[in-house]
Amino acid sequence: MDNQIKNEFDQTRKNKIEKEEKRKVYNQKPTSAYVGASWAGLLIGITAYCIGLWNVEMELNEKGYYFTVLLFALFSVISVQKSIRDRLEGIHVTEIYYSISWFTTIVSIILLIVGLWNADLLLSEKGFYAMAFTLSIYAAISVQKNTRDTEYVNKNAEEEEE
Repeated sequence: MDNQIKNEFDQTRKNKIEKEEKRKVYNQKPTSAYVGASWAGLLIGITAYCIGLWNVEMELNEKGYYFTVLLFALFSVISVQKSIRDRLEGIHVTEIYYSISWFTTIVSIILLIVGLWNADLLLSEKGFYAMAFTLSIYAAISVQKNTRDTEYVNKNAEEEEE
């Protein structure tokens, strides 16, 4: 009988330690410097891209194409990051949503490449749009990650207080 109680106690303690170790994976808030840099990168990337579109001499429908590709890419990469994070945290994500998120991310990048390849722009302008686009999608992933990390830490802090 004493062995059974001891085994139950050991198992409870082991489960608690495993739960704490699992929680430690995400238990640090991102620094305010990193959060600020991520937001700054996102705003700088989007703003630069849009200013470039505003000033370039091309048809309005072409400008709309490039703007839509940027919005499509931002949504897609945020969706990929969310799907990956949900899976990591044990939140169910359907395979179709996960696959579509990756597919749309890849398609948005291909659309930008094809558009720039066929555009009547200087090589330096094409490079500018490619870099502003890349900065924007990377920063969008970072902002989403920071948001999830902060939310996770705050949620666990509230649970521990209760």
